[in-house]
Amino acid sequence: MLTARERPTPLRASDPNEWSTLMVRAQSGDGAAYRRLLQGITPYLRAIASRAHRNPSDAEDTVQDILLTLHAVRQTYDGTRPFKPWLAGIAQHRVVDRLRAQGRIAAKEVVLEFEHETFAAPDANVDMGLDVHTMRAGLRGLPDGQRRAVTLLKMEEMSLKQASEVSGMSVASLKVSTHRGIKALRRLLGHQGDGT
Repeated sequence: MLTARERPTPLRASDPNEWSTLMVRAQSGDGAAYRRLLQGITPYLRAIASRAHRNPSDAEDTVQDILLTLHAVRQTYDGTRPFKPWLAGIAQHRVVDRLRAQGRIAAKEVVLEFEHETFAAPDANVDMGLDVHTMRAGLRGLPDGQRRAVTLLKMEEMSLKQASEVSGMSVASLKVSTHRGIKALRRLLGHQGDGT
């Protein structure tokens, strides 16, 4: 039986100097060492991700991306080299990947201003005083998206959600198309928006 002095000291997962040993053990199939390693590195990864992302959920998503990547490439780690710089390299790549993805998404998003709101302005809901035949003739002069939006929202009186489901257009696109369509109809039909 080993005495207290002879027993090996358990590795502390919170000690970055012991992460390398835990990773080597994990590579050999030691599941307990792998769990301890993941528990130990997660606060470090959160700190890296939090510096790059203001939104806590984006930071947490980045941590998960890093952990998934680590799991996928864990066998490529060379146990003779320091673990922390290897891990930091993986983390930086995942952080940059997520920031790039967010930039691509943000570049495609359109911020709607007040003037894009179709139902807030009183004149957007004004009855133009036209018969159905004249209105349908005017609708034929509109581009497809505007014609579809005005027809669904104004003629068929669908909600934005219903019109979105039927047309496949986003709610934002429907709002903008309706606003533009009504303006174009007023021009096409000689209506100045005076409510008469």
